Amino acid sequence: MATIDDFGKLEMSIGTVTSAELVPDTDKLVRLTVDFGEEEDRQIISGIRDRIEEPEELVGKQFPFVTNLEPRTIRGFESNGMILVPNEGTFISPTTDVTPGTKIG
Repeated sequence: MATIDDFGKLEMSIGTVTSAELVPDTDKLVRLTVDFGEEEDRQIISGIRDRIEEPEELVGKQFPFVTNLEPRTIRGFESNGMILVPNEGTFISPTTDVTPGTKIG
C-alpha cells in the first residue's frame, strides 16, 4: 500500500495537448506534445492508442498528467511525464479550460 507521503511525492498538473501523433512501428504508443505553461512544451509518450480514433482528436484538449517522473526513453523517444487515464472509459478532462500547468492537489 502507498502512504499519503508516497502520494505527496507526485506532482500532477493540467496540460494542454499541442500535438499528437502515432509512434511508428508500434500498436499502442502516441507521442504527445503538451503545454504546461513552461518555457518549452514537453514530450510525453503514452500507450493510449486504443482509446482514440485519431491522435489529432486530442489536440487542444486538457488532461491531468504526472509531471515529476524521471524522464524515460520509450522506443527512442524521451518521455517527460504521464497522462492520467481511467482503466475504463475515455479520458479525464477539466469541465472548463484552466491555465496550462494548473496544479492538481
